[in-house]
Amino acid sequence: MLLQVLVATLVSATNIGIHALATVAAISIARTAGYRQTDGPRLHLMGVMVATAVALSLAHTMEVLVWVCTYWLVQAAPPGSDLLYFVFVNYTTLGYGDITPVPAWRLIGPLTAMNGILLFGWSAAILFEVLQKTLEHLAAIERLPGRKNA
Repeated sequence: MLLQVLVATLVSATNIGIHALATVAAISIARTAGYRQTDGPRLHLMGVMVATAVALSLAHTMEVLVWVCTYWLVQAAPPGSDLLYFVFVNYTTLGYGDITPVPAWRLIGPLTAMNGILLFGWSAAILFEVLQKTLEHLAAIERLPGRKNA
């Protein structure tokens, strides 16, 4: 059991690092795109939010791939299992249960889910912050003297 917790802690820390980099990238995208002058504020907001969500989705996919490599290395799934599917089910906490870990690694699923929940929550916070800051910027543009409301 201790080995499972140690492995999961290492993978979780790696994924937290990946997510921290994605956060920096998402904020950079939002600042670069969000602080531009625009004549179409609704489309602008949509573009900023889509770019941010795509960056975060790519990060989650990379994090799942780290778990896939881990499951493969420790042989956590029964032979012939679809590791990508198995990890996605655990990471997203979907939990179909049609594939279960080998008994020696039965904690890997819940530990993967715990990492996924944390990182999805983090992503939601980033999306909210980007939305809030972009809306504030667009409101400031609307208040500029001589600016027509679009």
